[in-house]
Amino acid sequence: MSGMNTVIRVENLSKQYRLGKVGVGTLVEDFQRLWHKMRGKEDPTLALAEKNDRSTVGESNFVWALRDINFEVGRGEVLGIIGKNGAGKSTLLKILSRVTEPTTGSIKIKGKVASLLEVGTGFHPDLSGRENIFLNGAVLGMTRAEIKSKFDEIVDFSGVERYIDTPVKRYSSGMKVRLGFAVAAHLEPEILIVDEVLAVGDAEFQRKCLGKMKNVAGHGRTVLFVSHNIFAMRSLCSRALLIDSGTIVSDGGADEVANEYIAATRLIGDDQHAFQWETGGDFSDGRYVRARVETGDELITIDSGIKVRVTVDMKEIDALDPVAVVIHLVNEEDVIVFSTSNLQYNAVLLEAGSNELTCGIPAHLLNSGTYRIRIAAVKAGRQIYRQDDVLSFTVNEKSEPGIANYNRRSGIVRPRLEWSAKRPV
Repeated sequence: MSGMNTVIRVENLSKQYRLGKVGVGTLVEDFQRLWHKMRGKEDPTLALAEKNDRSTVGESNFVWALRDINFEVGRGEVLGIIGKNGAGKSTLLKILSRVTEPTTGSIKIKGKVASLLEVGTGFHPDLSGRENIFLNGAVLGMTRAEIKSKFDEIVDFSGVERYIDTPVKRYSSGMKVRLGFAVAAHLEPEILIVDEVLAVGDAEFQRKCLGKMKNVAGHGRTVLFVSHNIFAMRSLCSRALLIDSGTIVSDGGADEVANEYIAATRLIGDDQHAFQWETGGDFSDGRYVRARVETGDELITIDSGIKVRVTVDMKEIDALDPVAVVIHLVNEEDVIVFSTSNLQYNAVLLEAGSNELTCGIPAHLLNSGTYRIRIAAVKAGRQIYRQDDVLSFTVNEKSEPGIANYNRRSGIVRPRLEWSAKRPV
């Protein structure tokens, strides 16, 4: 990438946090940092920091939220940033937005940056929506005349015209996101940074936002987009970064990186079809739940014409109260295709000890695409277990000789329905 077209350059960027403390540390630690800095030596706490793995207990109170991050972003590029919760995505965006400073390394940015990192970012709660639009524009370095020329367009896009003179503290979270995105996208920033906040908005508004971000990029401006919505990331971004435990593990085309991320969410168990994880909470001390997709093939790629069996092993169940095992099937757009439970319809009750539950998904039901499975267990009205991304699988359209086929049909599902025809009398 040529230096002329590079608008963001990140070099050896690291961010350290201290766990369990409000501040950066004690007075003694602050003095040690200052003393070492005055002598031109490295911060002594850097050697204490550990990898940021939220699933394990470490020996140090210092962790690396980001560690040795390096990448460049070109003018007009739309870069997606994906990874599991706690991977360091939001920390990276906060540093790029100048909300927080890096511990080590450097960032160089050319151009005005507009950020939408949290609901109501940059809004003053006691000011009205109208006043906050002008305040945000001034922060971006725009004149009052420039903001006024965009004002009607911002309000129309946000859909909060009726409340534009109401203090923002009385807005719902969805209204704040609507107005916040409208301001950030319409005041012509050269770099637009958007975190997962769009998930707060409804589906119609999310579509408007994606369209607006495509329009922003089409005018030569740069977009950084963090989302767990793989479909949105694929449709919007040409390139993506996959971050895990504070480091970049993949940098490439959006489709390629998305496939790598989906594969990484599959928790491989003791055979080709078993995906196993150990739980906490009420299922502790070595007791676990296991889920698997059975397809008759070694690859978790399924023909649309094949019945899918999702099997869940529940171990060490105390069956004094009925336990509901709930399965959610989620598509690439993060939409729940359906949810089902063993206590629906003809209830299948669990017995004390170990149980194996199998749910059959009919053939010719699922559209082509990638799906994720979420599982929860509910007992006596209380959720005792939940795992959002247990496993994923891909459905391909089945080809049938003599019948026109499409890679993807409209709609969330594509059931095979009965058709008939007869001549009118």
